Amino acid sequence: MASLFVEQLTVIDFSYLCPERGLVGESWLVDVVLDGSLNEQGMVFDFGNVKKDIKQAIDSTIDHTLVVPSKSKAIQLVDHGDIREVTLETSQNGILHCQAPNAAIVPIPVDVITPSTLKAVVEEHLKSVVPDNVDSVSVNLYPQSIQEAYYHYSHGLKKHHGDCQRIAHGHRSPLKVKLDGQTSPKLASQWSKKWQDIYLVTEADILDEFENKGFTYIKCGYQAPQGYFELTINKKCCYFFQTDTTVELIAQHLAQEIKKDYPSHQVTVHAYEGYKKGAIATA
Repeated sequence: MASLFVEQLTVIDFSYLCPERGLVGESWLVDVVLDGSLNEQGMVFDFGNVKKDIKQAIDSTIDHTLVVPSKSKAIQLVDHGDIREVTLETSQNGILHCQAPNAAIVPIPVDVITPSTLKAVVEEHLKSVVPDNVDSVSVNLYPQSIQEAYYHYSHGLKKHHGDCQRIAHGHRSPLKVKLDGQTSPKLASQWSKKWQDIYLVTEADILDEFENKGFTYIKCGYQAPQGYFELTINKKCCYFFQTDTTVELIAQHLAQEIKKDYPSHQVTVHAYEGYKKGAIATA
């Protein structure tokens, strides 16, 4: 028996539903261990295939999706052929409803979404892509250790031709702000707190705003290459953009907003999108 491991093989960027927090954007790193016998090349599995086949299989499970704990009493899930609808009802924020093609909403038969509850799902999926000499696959899912300010956000990019078009996927992202070249942890912390568990809305995607049972809701929707997407969410859980919400435009927006309070200073924003990638903007 031999073991092959790859640390931080990939990052899963996704959102999930939580009865306490609502819609939560996340980015989890993935370590993989393969146990098995050596093949004719003296390998458990070629590293090139691990980085290609295993990574692709992991990304195809929950990356850029809305993950739903289907056993939660706060959640209702209904399938209509190729379309899936999910509703989360909480006392704090009322109703959250999402409608999307099946691949964009992934039900997991658990009460809550955590790295440990998703571990078995990913491992089971990987068994179908490893060669016969691999006896077992083990994964470790975990968030990046971030010492500075960070925020959780969810969004959708209707113009994107890949999975970013899905209306409720998200990220857990560090944020750095500089004034005249000097790092400002205070400003980064202020915006990170403002954007904890936030949904970033492109105003052009708004279909309706309405009140029901004391809550004000925003309904967003659009047709994208993968199909029709729609999300209804409490307005207080949203932040509004006049543009799309790519990380480049997020960085520009933050720099411009901070500049309003510091007009005589140069403002530089490093806005991350998940793990070790993002955009820089200066105002």
